[in-house]
Amino acid sequence: MKKKPVSMALSLATVLALSLSACGNSANNNQSSPSASASPSSEASASSGTDASPSASENGTDPSKLEPYKIVMVYPGGEPKDLKMVQDAMSKYLTEKINATIELKPIDWGAWNDKTNLMFTSGDKFDVIFAASWLQFNANASKGQYLQLDDLIEKFGQGAKDTLGKDWLQGSQINGHSFALPTLKEFAGSTSMLFRKDLVDKYKIDLSTVNSMDDLTPIFKTIKDNEPGVTPLVQTNGLNLPGLVTGYSLDFLGDSLGVLDPSSGDLKVTNLWENEKYVAAVKKMYEWNKAGYVNKDAANINDDQLYNMIKAGKGFSFAVTGKPGKDAEMTTQLGVNLVQKDIGKPQTTTNEATGAMLAISRTSADPERAMMFLNLLYTDKTLLNMLDFGLEGTHYVKKSDTIIDFPEGITSQTSGYNPGAAWMFGNQMNTYLWTNEDPNKWEKFKEFNDSSVKSPALGFVWDSTNVKNEVAADTNVRSEFEAALQTGTIDPDKYLPQFVKKMKDAGLDKIIAEKQKQLDAWAASR
Repeated sequence: MKKKPVSMALSLATVLALSLSACGNSANNNQSSPSASASPSSEASASSGTDASPSASENGTDPSKLEPYKIVMVYPGGEPKDLKMVQDAMSKYLTEKINATIELKPIDWGAWNDKTNLMFTSGDKFDVIFAASWLQFNANASKGQYLQLDDLIEKFGQGAKDTLGKDWLQGSQINGHSFALPTLKEFAGSTSMLFRKDLVDKYKIDLSTVNSMDDLTPIFKTIKDNEPGVTPLVQTNGLNLPGLVTGYSLDFLGDSLGVLDPSSGDLKVTNLWENEKYVAAVKKMYEWNKAGYVNKDAANINDDQLYNMIKAGKGFSFAVTGKPGKDAEMTTQLGVNLVQKDIGKPQTTTNEATGAMLAISRTSADPERAMMFLNLLYTDKTLLNMLDFGLEGTHYVKKSDTIIDFPEGITSQTSGYNPGAAWMFGNQMNTYLWTNEDPNKWEKFKEFNDSSVKSPALGFVWDSTNVKNEVAADTNVRSEFEAALQTGTIDPDKYLPQFVKKMKDAGLDKIIAEKQKQLDAWAASR
């Protein structure tokens, strides 16, 4: 899963603090407003799926009796050159299955916030949209932007329901109701560093010694001293170590406006920006920035720009949300050999259970068909892998039933379709593996999930409705300070106290008190 740390979650969600009026849909009249409780999730039950997935007729609906319909799917990412080619092939396949075609509408990560907010407020017609806890999933569900899916899942999503199992579904619910279907993938996250393998080998860097941010300093110095033109650590306003280190050692309880430390042994909600882990992390980033170890434009660039620096050989390392095989996954995406070192233990919170999902828009003209499509993403290997990897023979070739590689003469960078977005969709256990990936990747996912530290607030869902004005005010303050602090651009000794004061003046203490009240009520009800 790609979990954006604090500042990116902020930048993607700022204008969503505006209040939007909810609109009903005749196809789903039993929508309810979510509140601050949800059932916890523990372990997913993965379904292997089949290449020949049930068609609509095998699920009780004859495709020939369905009117033709175009499904519009919105998700973050760049637009590959061969998008239309893949879209046309998917449409042909879907016509046979559910008499539908599809329009794929990727939106650049940097524009996601503005464009999706405009789509919501304008009432644009679309059917399926990517959703996540770090993209204000709870707020959008509360505002009625997503349909409640309970009845649709029962009627048209049984394959998805059986694949996910009770724990995954409950872990993604709000007040016992489903507003999106979660991607079946890792159920935990960790802070990981990815390094260029050629330079690790060249300088005989022992990554086994790296267990904290402090351990990275001599490695960065080696690169700085010996590799002119190569930035030791490339960071962005979203992918930065302070956000990741705190995000996977604390429970952000939805929006990080009040966090929980799982190691404390209690359910006390505290101020993230006064937490010793956060303070130490931003101070270390400032030290590195002054030493020239961090790109100077870190606070102002996005993830795609970071990736371009790595592709161009101008960066040595970057931080990501970790999972088994993340290095192989990113190697394939970027075309640069990378190696991985995790920092700290994996952690499971409600955010991980809701870290990648697909919802149905309230403006969908045919929610039933949208659910049929979602169901196929969990049960139909052919459709899922077409969405993830494109067309066999053009964008990949099979080395075995489950292993793929690029065709001869094609690389990850020259391929016309290599979105690197498999983590967003459906049943990831049904996706092909690249030749450089561990064939036991999915078994290691289960070990990773089982080894994670489970937050005592796992299953709690924060509802900011009662303090929405304070949340909006604090969101504005965060946009002024947070990215600069977390990339080491400004001195935390000077600016962190100013930041904290402005946050409190904007109502942070009231938000924390409200979150504590809801968490206590949730705990008492269990």
